[in-house]
Amino acid sequence: MRLMITKRSLLPCLIVLVLLFSAAASSARARPIGTFSEWSAFTATENGKKYCYMGSKPTEEKGDYRKRGETYILVTHRPAEKTRDVVSIRAGYTYKPESDVEVAIGGQRFRMFTDGDHAWAYDKENDRSLTRAMRYGITMIVTGISSRGTLTTDTYSLLGFTAAYQAIGKACGVK
Repeated sequence: MRLMITKRSLLPCLIVLVLLFSAAASSARARPIGTFSEWSAFTATENGKKYCYMGSKPTEEKGDYRKRGETYILVTHRPAEKTRDVVSIRAGYTYKPESDVEVAIGGQRFRMFTDGDHAWAYDKENDRSLTRAMRYGITMIVTGISSRGTLTTDTYSLLGFTAAYQAIGKACGVK
């Protein structure tokens, strides 16, 4: 049996290599601060400006969906831009246009607007209220609707949130 290498057979290999090196290059910019139970904290630099963020993945995902991408929540401080506590959620699917996401922590409820596969708080006061609730909560339940009408409910553990939050605050000089 003779192995034939053609341009056509090399193309998938080249694509995989480019993706691997791109992922490695982008992850090399993020420097881990630490892992705190269910939360991981990082620093990174973009356009010469340091920022700090923390993230977690759901401990439970519910919904009658066929296919779903990666799901996570981030809290980001960008001191050079004078922003802090920016909460963003990636759904792993495209949200229903003009829909809101509901976040429940204990008895508190928050609404976030959606754009594509992400959700954000409506303003910095809501970001701060949400992160304050996350520091004192145990679990967080995120409910959203996909563009196909699928209701999803993701549960996040808040164990380690406060320690990760303090770590990104210290790393970025945010109090």
